[in-house]
Amino acid sequence: MTENNPLRNTRIEYHILQSFPVTCLNRDDVGAPKTAVVGGTTRARVSSQCWKRQVRLALHDFGIKLAMRTKKVDEVIRKACLERGASEEQAQACGEMIAKALTKDTLHFFTEGEAGAFADHAQGKQFDAGQIKEKEIHKLAKKSINPAVDGIDIALFGRMVAQAAELNVEAACSFAHAISTHRVANEVEFFTALDDLQEEPGSAHMGSLEFNSATYYRYISLDLGQLWQTLGGEALPQTVEAFTKALYVALPSARQTTQSGASPWEFARILVRRGQRLQVPFETAVRPREGGFLRPSIEAMTEYLDRQEKLAGSLFGKMADYTFGEDESFSIDHLTSKLATHAEVHDA
Repeated sequence: MTENNPLRNTRIEYHILQSFPVTCLNRDDVGAPKTAVVGGTTRARVSSQCWKRQVRLALHDFGIKLAMRTKKVDEVIRKACLERGASEEQAQACGEMIAKALTKDTLHFFTEGEAGAFADHAQGKQFDAGQIKEKEIHKLAKKSINPAVDGIDIALFGRMVAQAAELNVEAACSFAHAISTHRVANEVEFFTALDDLQEEPGSAHMGSLEFNSATYYRYISLDLGQLWQTLGGEALPQTVEAFTKALYVALPSARQTTQSGASPWEFARILVRRGQRLQVPFETAVRPREGGFLRPSIEAMTEYLDRQEKLAGSLFGKMADYTFGEDESFSIDHLTSKLATHAEVHDA
């Protein structure tokens, strides 16, 4: 199937610049904004996992039916068995047995279709948990999953099942940690809280929170070939369109009520290419100019990509190049519709 893949080695690469004011988008273990040292200077950082989760949840708003990522596999199967006529005791036993075959106290990523197939299998065994075999569950899970119907997020973000490697799904998208394009130093906000009912002067509580502000570079790669393979060639244009819109609206959720960070993309360069992935390292921190970091960041990113295209020559494999944020007539809707065309596969 890989050899006949019409989109093999074809990727959409999103190079995004997004500025945020006073925020703590992603916290470390002591509640401070995450950082990283790049090129010898401290940069603000938002982890790839943080943004990936928000993108995944945002997909639901664009018509994508999400799979389940949970430790409560037994509970999901128990409910499905009850719906098929099992007693409470039978359903509990079958749920525990099937969950044990799939996971050992870790999060499992699976679909409603798989859950229904497991319950149907248990029904065929008269809900006798002792008759349910681990290998049968693994085979059933592999046979019943249809990411194009109820698990596109599994196709996008991948799945690893330690107990059954045959159930693994290779992720189609790759997220880098978002980093600031410039040097950043975290600052501290001191605050007090007053008791509405107290009569004596002074604060009832004092504390401090760390924050920063930064222009972030975000890199995301969407492997259309892998997506085609996992989805069996189904629903690719719709997936690309929904994924791009989710990328646009998704925001980290930390401290949004006290340090709102609701800034959209300011600039993006999106390449459709065949070949090796290409990420801008921003190894040299940019310096502020023309009132901020955005303009020098745009120039640094654009110059790097253009230079790498020249150096790579025929190996760069560019099929399309879109710029978002400079032409007001080119909206996110125009961008998503353009990108969706690259996921269309026409029969020869």
